[in-house]
Amino acid sequence: MEEQYLIKGLKTRNKVVFDFIFQYYYAGLCAYCERITGKQEVAEDIVQELFMTLWIKHEQIKITSSLKNYLFASVKNRSLDFLKREQRKSHKLEHIAEKQELPENLSSLWFAEAELQAVVEKSMEKLPPRCREIFELSRFEGLKNQEIADKLGLSRRTVELQVSNALKQLRTDLKDYLPLFLLMYLFQ
Repeated sequence: MEEQYLIKGLKTRNKVVFDFIFQYYYAGLCAYCERITGKQEVAEDIVQELFMTLWIKHEQIKITSSLKNYLFASVKNRSLDFLKREQRKSHKLEHIAEKQELPENLSSLWFAEAELQAVVEKSMEKLPPRCREIFELSRFEGLKNQEIADKLGLSRRTVELQVSNALKQLRTDLKDYLPLFLLMYLFQ
């Protein structure tokens, strides 16, 4: 198919064109992404998210080079963003570990892990479904507030408030476990 037809089809949400592009490029984009991230599941998520964004934000697509270059550059940028987020998480954990004085015998901590996990799960269950979804995207998937807002069609301020509400609930429910919680976070 002619490239301009494909680009126009993306911009107008032509399902046949979209399916063709997805089928044609998906495997190659996943392989490319996996070489960058080193993780197959992450690569698949990144590529699927790219296609989801192409479908949702079809009117905002600005392809100045070839479609292939656009797709591979997008995957590269998203992969590098993922690696940066992972590196920031790693640095935060290292920083916390440096500041923490760990007890010599950690065996008692491992026994408390199941109890702590149960408390965290109960606390998360208290959150409204949308608040929980936003918090999980923020804290467990490492998405930025603006990324979550774009993904869920919300304002950035709404996302910030929901994350703040979730953190308040967790702080309240975990106040007795906070030092233990920090230690468990270090060892995951």
